[in-house]
Amino acid sequence: MIENEIDAKRPVILAGLDRQTEDFDYQMEELANLVEANQMEPVGTVTQKLERPNPGSYFGKGKVEALKEAVEYYQADMVVTNDELSPSQIRNLEAETGVSIIDRTALILDIFASRAKTRTAKLQVEIAQLQYQLPRLRTSMNVRLDQQTGGNGGSFTSRGAGETKLEMNRRHIEHQIGDLRKELAEIEADDATRRARRDKESIKNVALIGYTNAGKSTIMNALVRRYGENQDKTVFQADMLFATLETSVRKLNLPDKQSFLLSDTVGFVSNLPHGLVAAFKATLAEAAQADLLLQVVDYSDPNYREMMKTTEATLKEIGVGDIPMVVVYNKADKCEDVVYPERVGDNLIISAQDETSLDVLVETVRQHIFADLKEQTILVPFDQGQIVAELNEQATVLNTEYVETGTKMQVVLTPVQVGRFAAYIVD
Repeated sequence: MIENEIDAKRPVILAGLDRQTEDFDYQMEELANLVEANQMEPVGTVTQKLERPNPGSYFGKGKVEALKEAVEYYQADMVVTNDELSPSQIRNLEAETGVSIIDRTALILDIFASRAKTRTAKLQVEIAQLQYQLPRLRTSMNVRLDQQTGGNGGSFTSRGAGETKLEMNRRHIEHQIGDLRKELAEIEADDATRRARRDKESIKNVALIGYTNAGKSTIMNALVRRYGENQDKTVFQADMLFATLETSVRKLNLPDKQSFLLSDTVGFVSNLPHGLVAAFKATLAEAAQADLLLQVVDYSDPNYREMMKTTEATLKEIGVGDIPMVVVYNKADKCEDVVYPERVGDNLIISAQDETSLDVLVETVRQHIFADLKEQTILVPFDQGQIVAELNEQATVLNTEYVETGTKMQVVLTPVQVGRFAAYIVD
């Protein structure tokens, strides 16, 4: 894969085909951001208007020559294409330009590989990398795949060293993928058990989703510092693409004694490699089980509408649908003439840096996930003081008075709590 330079950023040329789509400029801008996220420097761009890629060389013949000239002029040692390339396209372009060629898929996989920290993330990325490599296996340059050691046709024993080695490599990778998937399945089973335990305890789950670098981790940390069960347990945040790849879950305790889990998920990007889309199904399992999704959008980015389309398309592709969603237009402080915080239906305009914005966000979340709360009158005999203590600790107590038969309380309960304290509820 790509080797990152520590002292000097690697100069690369960006290359892309303009198929006359309205978001092509945005795609190329995003490609530049991905390159920079991988500690490389885009020094030039070569594009061509074509309805479909040239099957042999991606670009047409004349544009391949222009790409070669750009490589020489900018002294670049790599070309990064906006589309996924076939093995033959990569080989032919490398032969023509004399430099390494990688495509958008390989670039994203490399970024993910460098950022993965947990075992789950590392397994997901490694599986995707191996799936990408499988159809791109090459034999040694000096061994012909059609070399034959005998004249007996196409049996395995009659094939040349090159083809035999290729098949051995392919089987080895397929075996690796199988082992990694088995290990990942075991981890996912453990995670599913933990989620089932939480579901049994009836803890609401809210998931932050959205485009990479939209501010999900910033919102997560701000709420953890306010309401976190462990206020020091914040998540890593940085102004870069894919700062975090892991799904982090934190428990938040609100002042009215209600609690919920907040999940910070990996960010999306357009044209996500198919191998990683499959891996995302595990990473986004928390989102799939959420009671509410908060789609965080960088409102200050002129391409935010395209980013929203990418998020919604990815959610659909991985099967996360039919979950209530609130759209959170974040970074309003970076926009001109935008009033915040503001709520219009289920759309919020906020800044994660603004305390009032966080108040509006939390209140919106509360209205969604605690809509099934019920106000109840509870009468607890004096000899069952532990029940009163539980209610004071776990529920929102509106009023308490002492009557002849016990402690009378006006409380707000969840459906589970209604069942738990049913014996003490009075009409």
